[in-house]
Amino acid sequence: MKITSTTKSLFIKRIVPTVIALTLLGCNSNASAEEQDAVTIYSSAQPGAIDPDLYRPIPGQNRGQYTIPGYGVVKSTRNYELNKGQNKLQVTDVAAYIDPTTVSIRSLNNKHTRVLEQSYQFDLVNGQQLLQRFIGKTITVQQSAGDELVEVKGELLSADGNLVIKTDKGNIQTLSYYTNIIFPDLPEGLLTKPTLIWQLNSPTSGNQTIELSYQTEGMTWWTDYNITYDETDTCRMDLSSWVSIINQSGTSFNNAKLKLIAGDVNRVESDERVVTGSRIKRADALLEQGFEQKAFFEYHLYTLGRPADLPNNSTKQLELFPSVKDIQCNKELVFDASSQFYSYYGMNTNESYGKNSSGDVNVYLRFANEEKNALGIPLPAGRIRVNQRDTDGSLEFIGEDIIDHTPKNEDVLIKVGNAFDIKGERKQTNYRIDSNNKELTESFEITLKNHKDETVDVVVRENLYRWSNWNITRKSHDYKKQDSRHVHFTVKVPANGETKVTYTVEYDW
Repeated sequence: MKITSTTKSLFIKRIVPTVIALTLLGCNSNASAEEQDAVTIYSSAQPGAIDPDLYRPIPGQNRGQYTIPGYGVVKSTRNYELNKGQNKLQVTDVAAYIDPTTVSIRSLNNKHTRVLEQSYQFDLVNGQQLLQRFIGKTITVQQSAGDELVEVKGELLSADGNLVIKTDKGNIQTLSYYTNIIFPDLPEGLLTKPTLIWQLNSPTSGNQTIELSYQTEGMTWWTDYNITYDETDTCRMDLSSWVSIINQSGTSFNNAKLKLIAGDVNRVESDERVVTGSRIKRADALLEQGFEQKAFFEYHLYTLGRPADLPNNSTKQLELFPSVKDIQCNKELVFDASSQFYSYYGMNTNESYGKNSSGDVNVYLRFANEEKNALGIPLPAGRIRVNQRDTDGSLEFIGEDIIDHTPKNEDVLIKVGNAFDIKGERKQTNYRIDSNNKELTESFEITLKNHKDETVDVVVRENLYRWSNWNITRKSHDYKKQDSRHVHFTVKVPANGETKVTYTVEYDW
């Protein structure tokens, strides 16, 4: 026998047959062709914060060192011929990261069929377990001798470190190396897959549809949006969206009905963190069926209109909705040099606090999630990337941001980056405090410089951080009050010129 590998390995020459998913022991199963698994995936992933190691796991590495920020609810239905009285139901191919406390099983035909006892067995077979189970039993060990394999057969006395074998002749051999080990069978109690076992009682005999559901860790999903921006004539954009799904639950789901939940679902956290012509036509129609969304409790539910395959240890991308073309949007320039200063619970009378500051002018894109923009749909939280086409036709990346869950008829505001040719400066020009009358007066001058060859509109966002009781008594430009602490001045800055915004604010406490 030629040696194909000198690597130390273990293999099983003959094993007892194992049951497949949802096999009924002691009864005859009769699964229906219409049966289908359903998977609903929940995500607690922070948009744009998925570690690449989560969806590119290193082979052989323990997934436990990573935390998959989400979970799935799995539902499976199967048809079985049950005997009257007690039946033993053994279910394999369940997720390795199943939460056994969430398991639910019921008969859809007979509400009086019930589970008397449930156990979850996860003592999966491995080489060391096999060796320990075969202490005192006969095994065959293969060793390399030149280009040949030499077999040593006998009773296994010890597997702690070196193998100790008692041969048929009564000799004791210690084997410090070996190429393969041949075991005659798979010992009872060792499993190749995580297995659920029920003692089930049925008041009648006959065919019943059994529904199994449970929660499993190791699954999550998130959304990525892509924008192609165009400002040739007016600001327009195209929007597309992809859903990425990670399945590291320990099992694959084939031809499954897929649902995604968007929203902040509260969970109690544990201490540990871790074909005929007609059929062809129908298949083509299914390919066109993307996600349908609907309100579900206080969340939103997205259901894929066609079956999906979710292999274990895989990442899959699916289109969330068809690409939307020619969306009207606005580019906004914002100077917000006062946002770095925080409001206190009490009156802040420190003259130096917020005296002078400078900063970049931020660039935002804003669009309305409304039907007039061919949208008006709930948008799950996710990372949104913005690209613009160059004059040579190439698509160039110009920025990205994170959006929160956005319902219909709300604006989406995307921070793209900072303007290169527009700068701002903010300085305190006057400060006076009257402690006896508890009054404070402060004046500011904001200078915006535009180095572009065209006039631009800039929003100056001012944070009135000293106290909530304020009044602007003088101003160079009109403003709009945004909330109890913020005002916006919208000003024009001429090409290759500058604009100064001045105002005086009075506080009392």
